[in-house]
Amino acid sequence: MTAGDFAHILARMHDLSRGTPALRLDATGGWLEGVRRVPSPNCDDRPPGTDIELIVLHGISLPPREYGGPYIDQLFTNTLDPEAHPYFRGIAALRVSAHVLVDRAGRITQYVPFTRRAWHAGQSAFCGRTACNDFSIGIEFEGCDDEPYEPAQYGTAADLVRLLMSHWPRITPGNIVGHSDVAPGRKTDPGPAFDWHRFRGLLAARLQ
Repeated sequence: MTAGDFAHILARMHDLSRGTPALRLDATGGWLEGVRRVPSPNCDDRPPGTDIELIVLHGISLPPREYGGPYIDQLFTNTLDPEAHPYFRGIAALRVSAHVLVDRAGRITQYVPFTRRAWHAGQSAFCGRTACNDFSIGIEFEGCDDEPYEPAQYGTAADLVRLLMSHWPRITPGNIVGHSDVAPGRKTDPGPAFDWHRFRGLLAARLQ
């Protein structure tokens, strides 16, 4: 075993030991219980008869590479001031959302109930099927493509995805993808800094 392998095992043990205080889901309303909730108007009903079978992972930071501010909430609730930062002038008019955000400390904010369609993937396709928003859940990680995500984020996301898989069994490990996978050439997130091996290892441990 190399020093790098040992460090990776220690990091995984750290993630596993942290866990997330038992997440619970009101399956009827589609809201997580006991997490921060900031309802977004940027959502609508899923097409009748559509089952949830895909999770799309994203990365977001506003302004880019800055963390912890109120701006993601504001973007998803259509209250972002375009004059608060030069970058915001190009995005303030967007009408977008995700179902949840996992911040740098591993805390969850929910914007859209899982039973409704969040506006997160845009023009997209998965396995030949277009309009991924119809049948997916969008999870934002606070971060950017080329800066490491935090251990707490991986642990929380693994707990959350395990819960979602238990409610919507058509979500399989192979149906958990990045935004870049469903919108190649248009989107790059969550980016090369996202440690898929780490995330999938944590999720596999939780599914045992």
